[in-house]
Amino acid sequence: MNEKVAIKAYLSQCAELIEASLRKSLPGEWDVPARLREAMLYSLEAGGKRLRPALVLTAAEAVSGEANSSTTALPVACAVEFIHTYSLVHDDLPAMDNDDYRRGKLTNHKVFGEAMAILAGDALLTHAFHLIPQAAREGGVSAETALAIVEDLAKLAGAPGMVGGQVADMLGEQGITSIGELEYIHLHKTSDLIAFSVTAGGRIGGATQKQLDLLALYGRNIGLAFQIQDDILDLIGDEQKLGKKTNSDVAQNKVTYPFLIGIEESKAQVERLTQEAKSAILEAELSSPDRLLEIADYLVGRDH
Repeated sequence: MNEKVAIKAYLSQCAELIEASLRKSLPGEWDVPARLREAMLYSLEAGGKRLRPALVLTAAEAVSGEANSSTTALPVACAVEFIHTYSLVHDDLPAMDNDDYRRGKLTNHKVFGEAMAILAGDALLTHAFHLIPQAAREGGVSAETALAIVEDLAKLAGAPGMVGGQVADMLGEQGITSIGELEYIHLHKTSDLIAFSVTAGGRIGGATQKQLDLLALYGRNIGLAFQIQDDILDLIGDEQKLGKKTNSDVAQNKVTYPFLIGIEESKAQVERLTQEAKSAILEAELSSPDRLLEIADYLVGRDH
């Protein structure tokens, strides 16, 4: 089995583990309106790469060197997927990106209506902060670590992080003229939640502050590379594999890396960022760094 096939199989195993946990993460005994529960689960169970929660599990194991660290990290891994899913539900709304399809399925508001999609997103976001303390309640994670993870998530998913990046994207759609402005959007809209994922896993695994800083740099760089690759795939990707229309950025007059610097230079940026991410992992001297290194390489070559 070659390295690319091996890491793809590993990520599939992570996705299966995460999806099994996601199905149990919204308690059945809670008195939630049936339509709201249905709308939440519609998007939560719509599939996808589950990259962010996989990074939580992988980073925890990379730092500790112990396979059971990934099990301990599951509530936090689910929390980040709840956050990511809420962001997609809201991004797809008519007032935002106005998308009809996500992961090959009708978007949430197309099925449940705009009001319910907004409320489902709100509920997904809020529930993430219920899940993180479960990592402490179920054992294996200290209350202090859980508190630090909550603090990180509130920042990196909030106004100075993912939400701020989305706002900058919305406000600057027609006025972006430099790579610096576009990089700001991608770093906050995409990279911050990926950086959170690896540092949260690192905290669970017992990382030192230096290791946390280097994990954050790794997350920043693969997150930015991931978004540039998305920009590239929007132009040259396969709609069947992507599960959505290509050239959507062009149709919406969005400024992207290929628009500003061209396809070839965009590809070079992805490669550079990936190498810098791997260098950060090597410098961190983790117990089991191989999976994080392989994920960085895998993301460069992805086609969806």
